[in-house]
Amino acid sequence: MRNITVKQKIYNLLNNESNSFGSKAIQGVIIVLILLNAVSLIFESIPEFKAEYAFFFVRFNLFSVVFFSVEYVLRMWSITCDKRFNQPFLGRLKYAFTSMQLIDLFAILPFYLSFVSVDLRILRLLRVFRLLRVFKVAKYVSALAIVMSVFRRKASELAIAAFLLIFLLLIASTAIYYAENSSQPEAFSSIPDSMWWSVITICTVGYGDIYPVTVLGKLIGGVLAVIGIGFFALPTGIISSGFTEVLDERKEAKALAALKAKEKDTLESCPCCGKPIDEI
Repeated sequence: MRNITVKQKIYNLLNNESNSFGSKAIQGVIIVLILLNAVSLIFESIPEFKAEYAFFFVRFNLFSVVFFSVEYVLRMWSITCDKRFNQPFLGRLKYAFTSMQLIDLFAILPFYLSFVSVDLRILRLLRVFRLLRVFKVAKYVSALAIVMSVFRRKASELAIAAFLLIFLLLIASTAIYYAENSSQPEAFSSIPDSMWWSVITICTVGYGDIYPVTVLGKLIGGVLAVIGIGFFALPTGIISSGFTEVLDERKEAKALAALKAKEKDTLESCPCCGKPIDEI
């Protein structure tokens, strides 16, 4: 019985179920450590800092990996207290594949992979996963939780917008290739090479390293630049509407909870004197 009690306490502390000082303190420590990891990764990329403070970076990364590993294990162990994941094996397996747990795993995985015989060039790429620790903050900060909720809700709409972007990119690259290849065979040597021009034109940044010289190419470029301005308003509108929906729902939920609490207090109080009925 004591084991169940300890497990429940750990679950409450890690998931802020108890809303106690200890839970808030643990969450605060985790947030600070995540942000320090991001700062450490930035400064470690500077050769002068890396050479002078190499000992500190190694020790700090080791401490962070151990801390987050313990947190990961405790979360996996205590998650059976949640009704959604109460099965010992299948529940933990289901929880392990949730987005946040995958982020937790990928954040510590590069360290343990360093003990496996793999190509060192792959390890250098895997170090980027250390930045995923920053996304763990979304568990503890309600504002970031709203952002995650919006992206989950609007995932299908954003996926359609991304598909349209890819489709537009292919059409523009193909059109500019046939329009400019004969005049600029080096700049527009193939459709894949023309995609660089299409990307910077759709984004309306236009570095000027590659640009059309034919009349048809300039026409395509002008149309694509105008479409690009309007196109990037599409995902912005989708995300904005998602924020509006989520915030409105939260306001309605708070208002409903307040109304229910008020009705409960009214039912439990004497209509004449206002005192609680159990005290009369």
